[in-house]
Amino acid sequence: MTGFKRKKLNLAVKNELQRWLLVRISGVVILSSVIAALILYGYASKEIGDSYYSAHISIRRVSDLLWPVVAAGSAVSLLSGMLLALFLPQKIAGPIFRIEQDLDPVREGDLTVKITLRADDPLHDLATRINDAIGELRVKVHRVQDGYLGEEQEGAAAGEKRKLAAEELRSFKT
Repeated sequence: MTGFKRKKLNLAVKNELQRWLLVRISGVVILSSVIAALILYGYASKEIGDSYYSAHISIRRVSDLLWPVVAAGSAVSLLSGMLLALFLPQKIAGPIFRIEQDLDPVREGDLTVKITLRADDPLHDLATRINDAIGELRVKVHRVQDGYLGEEQEGAAAGEKRKLAAEELRSFKT
């Protein structure tokens, strides 16, 4: 493993994906905070009349009074966090799984594969880059095949094609 160390936070990398994740995570955090605040306001807005005077004997600390509010707010935050943890990774793991499945034939040598994702999947840029790389590889392989399969031609043209094919093969890093 290389000794790569991130020097700073780079928010410019994969802007669209970072924005997509940020909006969803921030939305859940804000929603759970608003719900917790509404629960706190609901408890705090009750009248303190006679019930306070009869309850002051059993309530010794403010924390005893606020415990139901804290518990309800924590439950809302926990539930929303669990829902986010359940559904958000699926939006990323699904496209990654699809890309992995589509790359299996490429490993076997099929360079006609085109990775397609659903319209709302967040990894379209990655699929496009992989499709472009496979397309470039396909073009290079065709050039090499044309150079070697054209061996039946005699003379300088055949030798030139073989030379170009050999140069094309050398361009691959192995």
